[in-house]
Amino acid sequence: MEEQEEKETKQPRHQDSAGNHTRRNNVRKAFGEMMLRPLQWLKMLGEELHWSFVLGVVIVYGISQGFGVGLSRVSTQYYMKDVQKVQPSQAQVLIGVIHFPWIVKPLWGLLTDVVPIFGYRRRPYFIFAGLLGVISMLVLSLHKSLHLAFALLSLVAGSAGIAIADVAIDACVTQHTISHPSLAGDMQSLCGLSSSIGALIGFSLSGFFVHLAGAKGVFGLLSIPASLVVLVGILLRESHVRNFAYKRVKEKLVDASKTMWTTLKCQDVWRPCLYMYLSLALGLHIHEGMFYWYTDAKEGPSFSQEVVGSIFSVGAVGSLFGVLLYQNFLKNHPFRDVLFWAQLLYGMSGLLDLVLVLRINLKLGMPDYIFVVIDEAVSRLIGRIKWMPFLVLSSKLCPAGIEGTFFALIMSIDHIGLLSSAWSGGLVLHILNVTRTQFDNLWIAILIRSLLRLIPIGFLFLIPRSDPKLSILPSEMLRTKKSNDILEQENIEMASLVNSID
Repeated sequence: MEEQEEKETKQPRHQDSAGNHTRRNNVRKAFGEMMLRPLQWLKMLGEELHWSFVLGVVIVYGISQGFGVGLSRVSTQYYMKDVQKVQPSQAQVLIGVIHFPWIVKPLWGLLTDVVPIFGYRRRPYFIFAGLLGVISMLVLSLHKSLHLAFALLSLVAGSAGIAIADVAIDACVTQHTISHPSLAGDMQSLCGLSSSIGALIGFSLSGFFVHLAGAKGVFGLLSIPASLVVLVGILLRESHVRNFAYKRVKEKLVDASKTMWTTLKCQDVWRPCLYMYLSLALGLHIHEGMFYWYTDAKEGPSFSQEVVGSIFSVGAVGSLFGVLLYQNFLKNHPFRDVLFWAQLLYGMSGLLDLVLVLRINLKLGMPDYIFVVIDEAVSRLIGRIKWMPFLVLSSKLCPAGIEGTFFALIMSIDHIGLLSSAWSGGLVLHILNVTRTQFDNLWIAILIRSLLRLIPIGFLFLIPRSDPKLSILPSEMLRTKKSNDILEQENIEMASLVNSID
């Protein structure tokens, strides 16, 4: 009897132990599947779009743009403030000038699409863009007392290098968007994730590098991402254009221009482009005024270089979460619905700066750094959610044959909006007398900016209500052109270093 009772008492314990073991295995399996999901997603994109496309996006968007811009933003701000000693309104205008190469992106697009060099459409432009970036960054780093005009010229040249490489990779994205319209959201998510992760790393290290090597030393480090763009051009393998008639370049440029104009006259194209411009132009850019206030010892919180870098890195995390939210929950919703809520929240998030500058956060017992971190994360998250539909929509507005050129045209419209925002913000800071040491009217600039951000909601009727997975352009604009037409479609892939030499 006693032995039987012992067996009966031991059996439930054994069953409990087995149940716990099974639950632990299930948890481990679920955790493993969750960790493998991004890899499976990348594998799916690699199988559908070719692994070389995924690798190219990571290199250009993640390292050159994400990591490089993360480093350059902080270093450029400190370079203007401490080395060139310009006023915030002047710095606002100069930083707008630095982005001028992005406005003329259609020129780079036309060249890469229409004018092959040594029989290749992409490879030489990657190499040229990388070399341009390397040289410009080394000039900024090694010259002891560079005049403001020449410093600005070097910064513009570096920006041009990034813009040219961006056009080349954008052409690949738009080509795949036409052939795989259902993956347009996934492709833009890949671009956004690469850019956000790269920016996170760049911003995280920016403050430390500026403190350790100074703004000029960081420019020297920026020659490394530019050199990787050269490597992309070396590794890039594309079909060789044989017997290209360079005498017909003018004719091809005229044909491409006519195609772009015909597409722009399409109602489904110019209306979204107009909305994108208005949305960006009315977003009044006053970041330089806020940056000068951040680092001011008397009026502001007097943040150090490391703190400023950490703030921007948290903003990059917010941007990354914005991409993830869009990818997992919003990419299948109509553009107009997503943009309505994003624009509304974008305007309201601007008021967080008002709470900070008026020092209301201190009255509530919240330290400046904690509040600024929350402000930056929220603003960047909402800004990324607002930007993602623009990218997906833009990629769907490109006709076959001039994908890179037309996508560059749309992006240039967006950058004209950003330039308008930067220059109008600089004008507002100047009118309100916001200087290197005077910030009494900064709160007025913040209030004006927040109110202007709400105006684009009234123009949402310009955005189509179509399914994001479907094409927007008429079918005849999406047909691939033959080799005798404006452009030839080519298969582009990243070759191994061993096979890169034919």
